[in-house]
Amino acid sequence: MSSSIANSSFILSTILLTFLVYQSKAQLSATFYATTCPNASSIVRSVIQQALQSDIRIGASLIRLHFHDCFVDGCDASILLDNSANIQSEKDAAPNTNSTRGFNVVDNIKTALENSCPGIVSCADVLALAAESSVSLQGGPSWSVLLGRRDSLTANQAGANSSIPSPFEGLSNITSKFSAVGLNTNDLVALSGAHTFGRAQCRLFSNRLYNFSGTGNPDPTLDSSYLTTLRQICPQSGSGFNVANLDPTTPDTFDSNYFTNLQNNQGLLQSDQELFSTAGAPTISIVNTFSGNQTAFFQSFAQSMINMGNISPLTGSSGEIRADCKKVNGS
Repeated sequence: MSSSIANSSFILSTILLTFLVYQSKAQLSATFYATTCPNASSIVRSVIQQALQSDIRIGASLIRLHFHDCFVDGCDASILLDNSANIQSEKDAAPNTNSTRGFNVVDNIKTALENSCPGIVSCADVLALAAESSVSLQGGPSWSVLLGRRDSLTANQAGANSSIPSPFEGLSNITSKFSAVGLNTNDLVALSGAHTFGRAQCRLFSNRLYNFSGTGNPDPTLDSSYLTTLRQICPQSGSGFNVANLDPTTPDTFDSNYFTNLQNNQGLLQSDQELFSTAGAPTISIVNTFSGNQTAFFQSFAQSMINMGNISPLTGSSGEIRADCKKVNGS
């Protein structure tokens, strides 16, 4: 009898443990700051609204910070940490160096939040909220941002070098990197749609303009008149740091034109155009759906942003709430 009681209590504790593990994954909540910092979302939005007045690119830059953060050890604001005695900054990783931007706006948001609710809102949540505001302020969808992430105590520069998808990679590699963080093909296509606004430096796509894959010719999937335009922006002997619009049709508006551009062989990055031009790829039908139905794109994008924001957050008593997003508390 006693062994069966022990047995059932063991089963019960296993069920409880399983429940706790799942619960810890689901600790993020849209109402996390409802009592402690009820204006958090509107504070973030108003700082970004202000920043957009002088820098129309800032929305795209901010959403990219959230993306590059979440792909490296989860959405924990590790990308925001500067170099220190103990930290090799992710800002110096190849996908980020001389490329990621908007850190000053993140600092402005954090300062405004600290003035209103000191010690409450994490830098990781700042990035998640900033991504939503950036999209909705430039014509895209709104969504209910899940909150309650905490900030990492360290960074992972090597992880940033290996885990963040590259514009030069093939579709199968990129799909694998998404899969590694629990995101599927629909998430991949939807989130790539963030390239409906923002800019990219010539060095990230000039390989397509002159000598693609060592052929001595341009990428055959690049529309010829678009090629001419891009060669003017990015001369072969240029610095590589000139920028081109990711979406040549509506460069500063969040819409579904990105997908129509792909159908017209006007994707800027190799990683963009591959979604439509890789023979037999499961991404093609999704591009076609989003091109013809902006509502479907917006709904998928919002859900995929929530999915991405759920990658391995620190919750409960893990990590900390940084006072300054650039450094660990007490450093």
